[in-house]
Amino acid sequence: FPSRSKIVYEPYGTVLIIAPFNYPFQLVIEPLIGAIAAGNCAVLKTSRDTPNVSFIIKEMIENIFDKSYIRVVEGGREANTSLINGAFDYIFFTGSKTVGKIVMEAASKNLVPITLELGGKSPVIVDKSADIKVAANRIVWGKTLNAGQTCVAPDYVLVHEDIKEKLMEEMKKSIANFYGKDIEKNKNFGRIVNIKHFNRLKNIIEKEKEKIIFGGTTNPSTLFIEPTLIEATWDSPSMEEEIFGPILPIISYTNLDNAIKYIKKLPKPLALYIFTSDKEIEEKIINNIPAGGVSVNNTILHLANPELPFGGIGSSGMGAYHGYYSFETFSHRKSILKTSTKINIPILFPPYKDRNLKIIRKFFR
Repeated sequence: FPSRSKIVYEPYGTVLIIAPFNYPFQLVIEPLIGAIAAGNCAVLKTSRDTPNVSFIIKEMIENIFDKSYIRVVEGGREANTSLINGAFDYIFFTGSKTVGKIVMEAASKNLVPITLELGGKSPVIVDKSADIKVAANRIVWGKTLNAGQTCVAPDYVLVHEDIKEKLMEEMKKSIANFYGKDIEKNKNFGRIVNIKHFNRLKNIIEKEKEKIIFGGTTNPSTLFIEPTLIEATWDSPSMEEEIFGPILPIISYTNLDNAIKYIKKLPKPLALYIFTSDKEIEEKIINNIPAGGVSVNNTILHLANPELPFGGIGSSGMGAYHGYYSFETFSHRKSILKTSTKINIPILFPPYKDRNLKIIRKFFR
């Protein structure tokens, strides 16, 4: 006293970035931008499920950057295990909750700070005041983007009973308008990444075949899963885990409070989508359902805004990035206080007398 204080952002050191298969280029490069902007070196672990993309990333990085600065590692589980147990200063992981737990356990042994970008069952709530045609278009777009293999894809729809039938009909129209009658031949609709995930999704369809109201066609030779709408309940097989594919359970509700209670019984979602023109209902849902992020009257797009941090909560992840928040994620905030030597305050130092304590108490009042 007198003193000046400031915060200095400094790099952690060497960071490990582990990317998934669903957006194999973006989910390596976007966190890398934040990491190097903050001054770190980086090791990039690409997905084994997208070897061609991994090859391109490795070739690009090696042609541009020195290996002592940024390095790309390919491989499967053994490579992942070796890396997450290595001497890194920060780990940034995007992927499943199951693997996220393994990464967190390994990081904890070395007290390495981490960001986990995971997933979960992201709900869509469609209130009876919503514009049904707009809701149908935007839900179908969000669900079928990348064939449903998006961490924030709408996982299930909760629609008010009064508009359920109309919404389902509009969603069927949206699918037809987007992809035509022969969806498998449409180049705008993607494919499932591999046969393992194809079989997992096909199994859901087979269990729900009596409840399918649209779609359900599959082709293992092309890894094609048709956009599929299911008239579901909370106990349906499609509600057991994150779908991560173009299958959409639709559940009706009559009481919003009960719908909110059901959602809150599930793990906290990465995204929450609300379609309504009623401001009161919008605020009620936002204030009562914890979620990583929220889009009102749209899907997916909140994560495209660089002014907003993107990340999960609870089992859908921890930490956030995008835009300036990526720089913050990969930076240690060092607090610095500089005090003048010209003025000394004797009462701060022993021996402590009653008179000194009275002065200090008076100062803090």
